[in-house]
Amino acid sequence: MTARAKATGKEAASKVAADIGIIGGSGLYSMAGLKDMREIRVKTPFGEPSDAIVLGTLEGKRVAFLARHGRGHRILPSEINFRANICAMKQLGVERVISVSAVGSLQEDLRPGEFLVVDQFVDRTKSRVSTFFGGGLVAHVTFDKPTCGQVSAVLADASTHCGVKVHPRGTYVCIEGPQFSTLAEAHVHRQLRFEVIGMTNVTEAKLAREAELCYASIAMITDYDCWHPEHESVTATQIITTLNQNAENAQKVLREAVRAMPKERSCKCGAALRHALVTDLKLVPAVTKKRLAPIIGKYLS
Repeated sequence: MTARAKATGKEAASKVAADIGIIGGSGLYSMAGLKDMREIRVKTPFGEPSDAIVLGTLEGKRVAFLARHGRGHRILPSEINFRANICAMKQLGVERVISVSAVGSLQEDLRPGEFLVVDQFVDRTKSRVSTFFGGGLVAHVTFDKPTCGQVSAVLADASTHCGVKVHPRGTYVCIEGPQFSTLAEAHVHRQLRFEVIGMTNVTEAKLAREAELCYASIAMITDYDCWHPEHESVTATQIITTLNQNAENAQKVLREAVRAMPKERSCKCGAALRHALVTDLKLVPAVTKKRLAPIIGKYLS
């Protein structure tokens, strides 16, 4: 029986802390193997996350799991409250976020059923809020390397350990959706040598960097988009079929990655805001400071 509770702000961080956050995308709506599970609703200054967050112990470590699209897949990519999802992880004390998501392949050698660990993004979204800042506080974080190298290496090694064919790097082009690409768009993306295509990850990565969280992504390849001569179109049914086949592999890789994750962070993700806050904090409106307290609290003291 899963316990249910509500948690807000400092209460969430102090009473139900987790070390690692897992955000599950299409096909991954729960996390197998969690022990001592507790389901909580986290209130954030940016609204409600996609669903309740499930806390538990996995391979001896405290984990927070969130279904990106809500259980039952109820939320369109453009409707996801990305700020609430990332802020909730921050409030729970999470330092590392692992994303799992479905993607289409843009290259012949990236086959359905294989995994790719993302190391670069191209953002082609157009109607999303992808920053916590504004309202009188300007910040510009470094984003040349948008994923955490340390966590990405753990994910690649975990995939290999579990016998899953994995590509250790690649560029993810993020489109708005919910429609799949036109054939012309697919050919452009291929000519630009992008590896995979999806609808969610770049927004999470930007917000995770602003929140000083490590972020890494396992992209589960489900199809060849619409460019492949043997796959003239992409259907949701086709994708879900491949996702179901991949689900067991994803669970194995996540368990191994959590087990192998080093205790200490050796990256710079945890100090992303150190030189990013441009506005003199004395000039920032009190309401903005309050809203952003979970994100910039250590810089306000």
